[in-house]
Amino acid sequence: MSLGQHLVELRKRLMIAAIGVVAGMVVAFFITDPVIWLITEPIRAIAETSEERSKVELMFTTVTSAFDLRLRMSFAIGLLLSAPIWMWQIWAFIMPGLTRKEIRYTVAFLAAAIPLFFAGAYVGLLVMPHIVELMASFVPEGAASFFDAVYYYDFVFKLLIVVGVSFVLPVFLVALNFAGIVSGKAILKGWRVAVLIACIFAALATPAADVVSMLLLAGILVVLFFAAASVSLIFDRRRAKRDAALLGDGAS
Repeated sequence: MSLGQHLVELRKRLMIAAIGVVAGMVVAFFITDPVIWLITEPIRAIAETSEERSKVELMFTTVTSAFDLRLRMSFAIGLLLSAPIWMWQIWAFIMPGLTRKEIRYTVAFLAAAIPLFFAGAYVGLLVMPHIVELMASFVPEGAASFFDAVYYYDFVFKLLIVVGVSFVLPVFLVALNFAGIVSGKAILKGWRVAVLIACIFAALATPAADVVSMLLLAGILVVLFFAAASVSLIFDRRRAKRDAALLGDGAS
């Protein structure tokens, strides 16, 4: 295909993807109430258990903030609902330029990354109430904490993204190893730093009294790291054998 044909194809794919995202946003706009109820459960739990029921409340600071919140949520949920459409458009655009081997590896990386991301986001949703509870415990007695609704949603959204991405990082390590940028030994060499980061993150994401949750989250992250290191070592061993065979054929 010529450059002009590629641009026409790209415009076609982008149009279809945009239509899918807009359709997903329209559908998502009408299901924001259950999502708001879900993410504000920690606020209600704190308000019910506190001596002063007004200690923690969700607050809309402007006339349009409630509508703005729903738009933000509609965009995020719409992206999620329309993911099969826009991901397929991206894949259909780049697939003709890939070899069969590259297609196989790309599918394998996506098949591992997507479930891990959603698993991480789910873990983030589980630990989010503990973080809100911990932060609310610093409010002085007799004072009230009013959470701006838009800011609160941004906090929850970013938390889910960060935890989700942290679960996908091992896949990126394997991809870097497969590209020859970092070796499996180099990944494994940093296990102490990885364990330390996992423990610190788990300690910050879970309440101090809940040691089991902290160890469970840290354990999952450590297992994922060592799994990535093991897969990278296997790739390195296969690459070394292939290079040795090529050198042997060349010498003969």
